[in-house]
Amino acid sequence: MTMDNTGGATRRKVLQCMAWGSAGVLWTVAGGIPRAHALDQAGSEQLAQASTFSFVQVSDSHIGFHGDVNPTPDATLKEAFTQIGAMKNKPAFLIHTGDVSHLSKPVELDTAKEIVKTAGLETFYVPGEHDTIGDNGKAFFERFGRSKTADGWYSFDHGGVHFVALVNVLNLQSGGGGNLGRDQLEWLEADLKGKTASTPIVVLAHMPLWALYPQWGWSTDDGAQALGYMKRFGSVTVLNGHIHQIQQKIEGNVTFQTAQSTAFPQPAPGDGPGPGPMKVSADKLRSTLGIRNINFVAGKPSIKDASLMG
Repeated sequence: MTMDNTGGATRRKVLQCMAWGSAGVLWTVAGGIPRAHALDQAGSEQLAQASTFSFVQVSDSHIGFHGDVNPTPDATLKEAFTQIGAMKNKPAFLIHTGDVSHLSKPVELDTAKEIVKTAGLETFYVPGEHDTIGDNGKAFFERFGRSKTADGWYSFDHGGVHFVALVNVLNLQSGGGGNLGRDQLEWLEADLKGKTASTPIVVLAHMPLWALYPQWGWSTDDGAQALGYMKRFGSVTVLNGHIHQIQQKIEGNVTFQTAQSTAFPQPAPGDGPGPGPMKVSADKLRSTLGIRNINFVAGKPSIKDASLMG
């Protein structure tokens, strides 16, 4: 867990407790301050009724992976979508924050697409580095691209919230972090210029935009410049994948949230020689995999992580 020590003991305590998100705690964010609520049935129903809308995040499905830790990632992805289908309050849409496939093969992408379709939800994708192997994302963008050009990044609005989908997995250097590039940064600056400071912003990307653990490439080299364009906004939520675990950080009005995978876990930052599939026992695997539900209540995000253990 990366800690922000500039906010005093109260903030440190809050951030320590944020790890409880997948164990029955619902987080609401009001005025940039996170608050925890016991996730009992009455509380869930009350928040659901007050929500303007909700959406679901899944990430790192790695269809085509055949490692010992999870030889059937398509099965665990199906389990994730069974959970989504059972939600009492239907989400408005779904986002997938990358590594849909493991080796960018068309059959892997098509298998994932068919599973995702079972939710019956409009779905917004950003690519992971595993989706761009060999063809720079051509097969991925043919199936999941939203941009009218080949660049792949785009934005959209829903319920008064502005969503920005970034691509930081192209032209990667060995051992380095993600990269947005000058053209995308110029586009992002222009895209945000027309938005008032009170507009809630949600950013989607695969690799973390903050320096979570650069030694393992868990960062974006020019992420600070992108985040600089967002400082004037009162509420910014950045949703990433890539590291296959829940990590959170708050910097001013920006909240960073990385998500669990639906395929396999990875070690905590710096725990071991490097990133990669982390072996866990079969009975514990589903406790390390999960999905995320985000409710927007009066323009403010409330985030709940849930493991595939149910």
